[in-house]
Amino acid sequence: MRVLAFIFGFWLAATASFAQDADAIESVIGNQLDAFNDRDVSEAWQYASPNIKRLFGTPDNFGMMVQQGYPMVWDNADVRFLELRDVAGNLWQKVMVRDAQGGLHILDYQMVETAEGWQINGVQLLPAPDVGA
Repeated sequence: MRVLAFIFGFWLAATASFAQDADAIESVIGNQLDAFNDRDVSEAWQYASPNIKRLFGTPDNFGMMVQQGYPMVWDNADVRFLELRDVAGNLWQKVMVRDAQGGLHILDYQMVETAEGWQINGVQLLPAPDVGA
């Protein structure tokens, strides 16, 4: 019985920790999306991981890449957080974004925990789901 109680307690603690991580991750992504809408590239840059910062070098290079490669992120009109998943030890947050023209896009954000908290380590545009009649 004690073993079962221990396992249940461990599961509850892990679930609570995952929920806290989910809230923090949604906040980071939402704040970055807000910063892009405000055209505050320096603020958006703060949510990028060290790896992304090394890759792009400056906030301006980063902003140009987002504007050209991810227009639905640059001009996001509506954001909905879908599932947070652990894939091979990495956390991925699916996000549905409506662009300025009303189109829907599903993005997958890879998140990393750093000394500064959760940061965005990459974003993938996922194929649009098939919509059946």
